[in-house]
Amino acid sequence: MKTRILLAFFLFTITWSYGQTPYVVMVSFDGFRYDYAERYNLPNFKKFINEGASAEALIPSFPSKTFPNHYTLVTGQYPGNHGLVDNEFYDPAQKKLYKTKDRSMVEDPSFYGGIPLWQLAQQHGMKSASFYWVGSEAKVLGVFPDYYRLYDVNVKNEERVDQTINWLKLPEADRPHFISLYFSFVDNEAHTTGPTSVQTQKILHTADSLLGMLTTKVQALKLPVNIIVVSDHGLYEMKRQKKVFRYVDHLINTKDTSVVFANAGSQVHFYTKRVDSLYAVLKKEAKGFSVYKQREFPERWHYKNERSGDIMIVADPGTYFLAAPKNLSDWEGKGNFGEHGYDPALTKEMYGIFYAMGPNIKKGVKLKPFENIHVYPFVANILGLKIPQIDGDVSVLSSIYKK
Repeated sequence: MKTRILLAFFLFTITWSYGQTPYVVMVSFDGFRYDYAERYNLPNFKKFINEGASAEALIPSFPSKTFPNHYTLVTGQYPGNHGLVDNEFYDPAQKKLYKTKDRSMVEDPSFYGGIPLWQLAQQHGMKSASFYWVGSEAKVLGVFPDYYRLYDVNVKNEERVDQTINWLKLPEADRPHFISLYFSFVDNEAHTTGPTSVQTQKILHTADSLLGMLTTKVQALKLPVNIIVVSDHGLYEMKRQKKVFRYVDHLINTKDTSVVFANAGSQVHFYTKRVDSLYAVLKKEAKGFSVYKQREFPERWHYKNERSGDIMIVADPGTYFLAAPKNLSDWEGKGNFGEHGYDPALTKEMYGIFYAMGPNIKKGVKLKPFENIHVYPFVANILGLKIPQIDGDVSVLSSIYKK
């Protein structure tokens, strides 16, 4: 009899534990390239991969920039559809220039379409939280995440991990079921010294330690938490040479008020009514870049949005746009640096990462590279959320989902 009672209690405990609504912590290491974990032998990343599921790579949306791709990850839509088309662009309807360093633009909800995951969770009666993520500082659809922080690069990475754990320690009624967590330092270093530098390798081991810390602390909570690790893009190695740059003011008369331009580095967006004449001028100068009228944009970009520009010039990998010449005499020949934004369909170095581990993740499944639009429906499926009309497809990651 005693044995039966203990067995019944054991089965009840298992049922109660697995019957809880799952949690998802989605972590982004900005600029973490698809090959870093193996190339630099990162032990906590490799352990995470072995104990969960992984993809060979996560393919960013075009352009492979930070803001559009982080917002794609939490909306399941291509940038051309959710409206945050680049790190810098012009909105002709509002006559506003969006820049990532302009707080008034970053916090303006009119730039953000779709239904972010934190709001989808709220619509289903769940709490949500964000420790830095593109869009979380704007009142999209009239609300913020239940818990969020305004971006401050000086906040220590360990504090971000601890806050995530503290959110998960809240009483059940107050506990967020979806948490987004963001780190920028890998991208910062690789931009400065290049993706294969000794300095980048060192900083990647810092990221590895943070992942180990987060995983250990989450597992100690004994909650059904799924951790999903992603990045927005990779990095392309560039040499510090003046010849890699093309200057916008060498291509057009930047004082001409009939043309508005937004320079995002790997591409420049032009907004004008004199499309044909400007196109002809730019085509004559097209060395190291391609020129497109909007109707000529490749379909794979899903990028035909008025914010994308009437004309766009797109740099070849190894070329980068500056608005005007800078004094680079002290810079020439001094090592490498890293850039991104290039077409991921043509530049594998733009590929990022997707790793997942938790009670709703099958262990040991390896996926082929897939587009980042499919992360959103996967997270929504884990949380039991009804998936809205998006570009992503829930079936793409069905092979790693476990009920």
